[in-house]
Amino acid sequence: MQFDESRKTYTFGAYEQFRTNDLVVVETVRGQEIGRCCVPSMIYDERKVKGDLKPVLRKASEEDLQTRKENEDKARKAFAICQECINRLNLDMHLISCEYTLDSYKVIFTYVSDDRVDFRQLLKDLAGELSCRIELRQVGPRNKAKMVGGIGNCGMECCCSRFMSDFDTVSINMAKNQMLALNISKLSGQCGKLMCCLRFENDEYTRLKEGLPKVNSHVTYNGNRYRLSSLNVLQRQAKIENREEVLFLTFDELFKEKDDQNETSEKFSE
Repeated sequence: MQFDESRKTYTFGAYEQFRTNDLVVVETVRGQEIGRCCVPSMIYDERKVKGDLKPVLRKASEEDLQTRKENEDKARKAFAICQECINRLNLDMHLISCEYTLDSYKVIFTYVSDDRVDFRQLLKDLAGELSCRIELRQVGPRNKAKMVGGIGNCGMECCCSRFMSDFDTVSINMAKNQMLALNISKLSGQCGKLMCCLRFENDEYTRLKEGLPKVNSHVTYNGNRYRLSSLNVLQRQAKIENREEVLFLTFDELFKEKDDQNETSEKFSE
């Protein structure tokens, strides 16, 4: 099961068969919501499911879909009211979205803030205006980018909003592994954090670099000693230099020289 605001999949229990893309009403920790089946119904296997399953209540009816549409209109108005209250109270929080549960029992506001926010007065004001249960949910900048979406530096939709359901840790060591200039502004995505593609590409760069000498190590080529100043593992090219010259070699040329030296050493040892 998937929901409109997230690509993450969830498992629910049901006593009837549903097909892919069927819209169903489910009971979640937030209340009743409409979800979309991403796979057909399957036989329950307790080894693959952790914890208790929330139930699928029914297949979404025309009335349910109409209620959802009405809730979207109510959510837009509630968003404006909440934003007005935030401005009046001068709170340091950036409101992202507003959503009603299907039964209109609860309205959920999602926001981003760098610090903890004292929103007790905000809750009182919203409860008086909206007359329903209020939930304020703080998310990080990566979740904000996932919800808002956008186009990345590659020209495609951001990975987080296109297919990612969870976020893995991305470290600066992954940029070092790809031998990139450590310019944080260029390595960061729209969320301000290091781009997720650094993690996606890290294993491949690690594989391509196996057996290669380290940058700034010394190598011998045509009987002369050089410093290995850079490597391009994708194009399989190396840059070597000394005081007299700078050479650009393919890995085959560089390692052929090394192999020839090893063969000569083995002959002398024999």
